[in-house]
Amino acid sequence: MPTATATAAAPARRRGGLRRLSQRYSAPLWLLTGGVLVLLILVANGLHGSGAQRKLTQRDIDKAVLHTLSTKTLPSQAARAAEAIRPSVVMVRDVSGAGSKETENGVGTGVVITESGLILTNLHVVAHAQQLKVVFYDGSESEASIVNVQPEHDLAVIRARVVPDDTVAATLRSTEDLRPGDAVVAMGFPFGIGPTTSAGVVSGLKREFRSPRGERVLTNLIQFDAMANPGSSGGPLVTLDGAVVGIVTAILNPTDQRVFIGIGFAVPIENAASGVGLHPF
Repeated sequence: MPTATATAAAPARRRGGLRRLSQRYSAPLWLLTGGVLVLLILVANGLHGSGAQRKLTQRDIDKAVLHTLSTKTLPSQAARAAEAIRPSVVMVRDVSGAGSKETENGVGTGVVITESGLILTNLHVVAHAQQLKVVFYDGSESEASIVNVQPEHDLAVIRARVVPDDTVAATLRSTEDLRPGDAVVAMGFPFGIGPTTSAGVVSGLKREFRSPRGERVLTNLIQFDAMANPGSSGGPLVTLDGAVVGIVTAILNPTDQRVFIGIGFAVPIENAASGVGLHPF
């Protein structure tokens, strides 16, 4: 037979479990709140219509929430991260010519960091471009120009000439508490296809990378294993809450094929933000 102490502790354990459950799924729960409330209102009205008078209790609410969680498929954490960062990701195009004679010479990725149209990308994406254009989330396109560079970090800041009214600046997050094994999502335009989302983990910190031609050594890099390929350069590396912790800058491949073999590198956002003259947080 359970003791009085055990009987009193049982509801506390249930409440603690519910709190942990709600914290784990706090991001998508607001999507389900409306349905839960409707269900509770219907239950209350049904009781009232049958002549019974009973107030809704915390137990009723807990049961409704648990029922909704058990019958609804919640979006994955990677999907929520991608949804949060997608409006801030742009395609960076190197073009020549105009109109029907326009030629695309190369494609990279950038991330909007201010609503006025400042965009972070890689220096190697824009350094030799004849004419820069960026394509925003809504499909609109604008010419862009380089406003600052950081060769030591392979970074460039470009500004779009025309910015959509609903432009969303990305949220930046410190890498101070980033650890190997933390889940991350990379978004970009590999081979011009995208925006493309890939998920992985932080593989290591403070890595060093030498460019294939040996022109430059990049230091203090985030190593990750989310897929990246040519065209992904300049794209954001984000945590599962959709905050940018790095700018994808390089992939390691001992061959000349330039395809991803599981080792990518990103410049920490602290270095990237300093290129704009802004504190990142």
